[in-house]
Amino acid sequence: MSNDHALLSASGAKRWLSCPPSARLGEQYPDETSEFAAEGTDAHELCEYKLKTALGLKATNPVKGLKFYNDDMETCASGYATYILELVEAAMATCSDPVVLIEQRLDFSAYVPEGFGTGDCLVITDGTLHVIDYKHGQGVLVEAEDNPQMKLYALGALHLFDGIYDIEQVAMTIYQPRRENINTSTVSKASLYEWAEQILKPTAQVAFAGDGEFKCGDWCRWCPAKAECRARAEANLALAAYDFQAPALLDDCEIETILGKLDDLTSWANDVKEYAYQQALAGKQWAGWKLVAGRAVRRYTNDAAVADTVQAAGFDPFEHKLLGITAMEKTLGKPKFNHLLGALIEKAAGKPTLVPASDKREPYNPAANDFLEVN
Repeated sequence: MSNDHALLSASGAKRWLSCPPSARLGEQYPDETSEFAAEGTDAHELCEYKLKTALGLKATNPVKGLKFYNDDMETCASGYATYILELVEAAMATCSDPVVLIEQRLDFSAYVPEGFGTGDCLVITDGTLHVIDYKHGQGVLVEAEDNPQMKLYALGALHLFDGIYDIEQVAMTIYQPRRENINTSTVSKASLYEWAEQILKPTAQVAFAGDGEFKCGDWCRWCPAKAECRARAEANLALAAYDFQAPALLDDCEIETILGKLDDLTSWANDVKEYAYQQALAGKQWAGWKLVAGRAVRRYTNDAAVADTVQAAGFDPFEHKLLGITAMEKTLGKPKFNHLLGALIEKAAGKPTLVPASDKREPYNPAANDFLEVN
């Protein structure tokens, strides 16, 4: 896998397309990685190995060097490889020699200054270019439809192969196994080029120059400047215009406006608090605030010695309880789990959640839910 980094990266495309000046603003911050990102890198390495092996290509097993390797990652990577193989087999019904490219470097600098990225997997068949992107994270559900990262990968792939293969459409797939999310968006090659010329290229030029207007949204969560950005602070502090009135005193329009901003407000407040905390740890003194020691928690210094000592005294030091459903499924394996316990598993309706109207889930029907509970 390539670790190169572009200013206008494909992974950050939603942010810099929505808020062009954020690209240059983020340059002043050091590159930081999280354990989630490191885990994702490990998962991608395993996926690459699994897929190459499945295709009969030479590959070195990376497992010994993967810090976050576990059974779940193994299952996810194997499922990814199987999905690609099934895609290739299906393509062979109409195409005798589909081309599969793994971890392919893609250049989309014709539209984005110095723009490049790495595609997890490309499958080229008669008329269709398939772009597949593996997502190991389970926190945010990723959609393929109108996904700028996927579009940039597709443009990079077309740059390489459009003159060689007769490509008419592009199928972009997100493979996100830990969310049981596999979704594909298919667009015509012509519409992709139109988006690239009319929207992508001019916006990328503005972003590369550090110009444009700041705009806040859910993309702020990935911005290095998210805690200190004045535009984000002003947008969130605008809620103070409501003077924190009692909810019953707000009209419907005000409630609807606030609902649309609460998640961003909460995220921003948490980002500011975490930034202030980290700066305090580094020695900064905030007026009116101080660091104090947290509550001390008792813990064993040697688990094995504790167990031996308690057992020698005639007591059982261990808890005995039924494995949870996820742990049980991993222990038995999915087929055996379904065979042995399928009839003993029920899935209760989840608690209703208030979400934006754009959410793809069906609206909650209290009457229908009550009917199901009665029956």
